Amino acid sequence: MTTVLPVRRPGAADELPPAGDERSTAGRRADRARQVLGRTAPWLVRGVMATAVLVFALLAVGPHVLGYRTMTMLTASMAPEIEPGDITIATPVAVSDVTEGMVITYHMPVDDHSLVTHRVVSVEKTPDGSVLVQTKGDANAAVDPWTAHLQGDTAYEVRAVVPELGHLVQLLRTPVVSQALLYGAPLMLAAWLLMTIWRPAPAAAPTHEDKENQE
Repeated sequence: MTTVLPVRRPGAADELPPAGDERSTAGRRADRARQVLGRTAPWLVRGVMATAVLVFALLAVGPHVLGYRTMTMLTASMAPEIEPGDITIATPVAVSDVTEGMVITYHMPVDDHSLVTHRVVSVEKTPDGSVLVQTKGDANAAVDPWTAHLQGDTAYEVRAVVPELGHLVQLLRTPVVSQALLYGAPLMLAAWLLMTIWRPAPAAAPTHEDKENQE
């Protein structure tokens, strides 16, 4: 079989693309961008949904099923171990087992009795079985100006810290974001389902017989 190649004359202009080929560089880039978006969008939706499920399980389901408590740290009194915006995970422990060095979450015996997470610096057990503790924030210069009487049989010791998650929780609680999630999450789910159903099947690679027929 003989192949004839055209001879280009010196100074001749480059061959122009066929008249029917109207695709420009910008058009090819747009097609490539659509292909990339079509591949990444389903994974992005799955990632957002998986994150939402994990956060919901950690903050809403876990405390009821596993018995732990979560709290968002609002101050830097326990920095650098616990920074503002971190979420603490505290598990129950017997009041009689509370010892110096533990980081516990309890109600302050002053002002509005809000929750505080500080380190125990002293423990006193009275003859009637009550447990009195003094605490201090790791970043504070002085011990807390009160002595806390741990009520009941159970205290809560901080076992783990989830960095920065509290900022996300506070953001989700804002009216604008909560409304957007209320209506946007179902739309994202519907879009993901539609993309899964209507996603075109990938074109099959040409077989050896197809190549022979083309020749």
